[in-house]
Amino acid sequence: MADEKDREEIIVAEFHKKIKEAFEVFDHESNNTVDVREIGTIIRSLGCCPTEGELHDLIAEVEEEEPTGYIRFEKFLPVMTEILLERRYRPIPEDVLLRAFEVLDSAKRGFLTKDELIKYMTEEDGVSLCHPGW
Repeated sequence: MADEKDREEIIVAEFHKKIKEAFEVFDHESNNTVDVREIGTIIRSLGCCPTEGELHDLIAEVEEEEPTGYIRFEKFLPVMTEILLERRYRPIPEDVLLRAFEVLDSAKRGFLTKDELIKYMTEEDGVSLCHPGW
């Protein structure tokens, strides 16, 4: 029983680390907030692919009572942790992700640099990794 609890605590700690890292990419002011329009990208970068309706509901759950246009990490972390633990929002199949990266890797190097990945993940006109046509 204790081993199972320890294992769950390790999993939660790993999720917290991944969530924080994803959040920090978009926390341009380093003040533990991100623009609400970035939440979908952050969630997708964590392997989840909610529908637009699910994303809207999720944003409503983590937004302030008086919406400011920003989401605070403290409100996002527990909600996103629960989503990952419950394996909500089916992950994108590996072959679809591979094709998406092949599209982004126009030089056919077999990898993307950190700067390229940040650029693609933060562009407003960037390619959606959840496009239903892929």
